[in-house]
Amino acid sequence: MSESNKYPVRIALGLEYDGSRFSGWQRQRDPDLPTVQANLESALSQIADHPVQLVCAGRTDSGVHATCQVVHFNCAIDRGEKAWTQGTNSLLPPTVRVTWAVPVDETFHARFSAEARRYQYVIFTRRTASALLAGKVTHIRTALDFEAMHEAAQSLLGEQDFSSFRAAGCQSNSPNRNVSAVSVTRRGQFIILDIVANAFLQHMVRNIAGALLEIGRGDRHAGWIAELLAAKDRTQGAVTAPPDGLYLVHVQYPAAFKLPITLSSPPILG
Repeated sequence: MSESNKYPVRIALGLEYDGSRFSGWQRQRDPDLPTVQANLESALSQIADHPVQLVCAGRTDSGVHATCQVVHFNCAIDRGEKAWTQGTNSLLPPTVRVTWAVPVDETFHARFSAEARRYQYVIFTRRTASALLAGKVTHIRTALDFEAMHEAAQSLLGEQDFSSFRAAGCQSNSPNRNVSAVSVTRRGQFIILDIVANAFLQHMVRNIAGALLEIGRGDRHAGWIAELLAAKDRTQGAVTAPPDGLYLVHVQYPAAFKLPITLSSPPILG
């Protein structure tokens, strides 16, 4: 019997989580490695009263956060919004929260129905690291030329081969992705890389951030991003930036699904 016949109801959930203490989204073979997926599936299975398997919009790496992750699962009956949110949250660690829950039809798929994903990478520029922001931002001791970083980032726009910005172990069939918007702005002591694409390769945003940091420090010129794209060679790129400052902040779906999704920037930005 297929899952759709055995569990005919499909539920979509919105999530936020602090990735600092998790080994990423995806459940690992080693059960001692904590993951967001394993914790959430365990909690939802108790509410559903049967095993639950989750599909997410984008698998975040170890240490990466989300203010707007979207998942779906199939279940036998709809327990109601309160059970899926408050009930599930009561069984989760405080660093993971279900923010909304809605029933969707079987055509909805958290991954394949998504039209775009949006990430923000937050850099904190101060001589001394912040005790209150540990694990939530990437700390850089020196000032950065965010305008040069923004100029360089415009080379990323459009559908291109991002081989120079993909992890060596990336399993995607194609290195091509379509970046529809990107900016680098400053807000006080924060520098924010904001990027939207149809999808992202493994470590793509962190590798882009690493290259832009070199430009911000003045170690590379603004045209270097275009040169890296043309090279299609990861070994010529910068060191991968830390995961601490990376947040999945929005997933876009067709309006017909009527999901209660809004852009959710990291709370540290106000």
